[in-house]
Amino acid sequence: MATLDQCRAALDRLAQNMSSADGSVRSAAALDRSLSCRITDLDVTFVGRLAGGTIQGVTSVPGPPPSKAEIRLTMAGDDLVALVDGELNFAKAWGSGRVKLEAGLRDLLRLRTLL
Repeated sequence: MATLDQCRAALDRLAQNMSSADGSVRSAAALDRSLSCRITDLDVTFVGRLAGGTIQGVTSVPGPPPSKAEIRLTMAGDDLVALVDGELNFAKAWGSGRVKLEAGLRDLLRLRTLL
């Protein structure tokens, strides 16, 4: 089971990868939306903002998210780390229910390039 620090480091790596991306990935990351990532096995939620091509202002709160973010992810800590490390395919994880993604339809269409 991934630790809180490992999950935080994975989100930091994701933010760094996004900020150095180009092309269609950079375009997908150009959204300005509130973001939450609930880690079910740790009972913690990371909240922040997708803006400026990266994830900004990430903090963690115990339990479920305090408010409904515009883009919401839910998964186990190990899955977050595996996704960021490229060891888990997002589409397969989403299709099998290991990862849940909730967002508006327009955001989902843009995010498919990013994820």
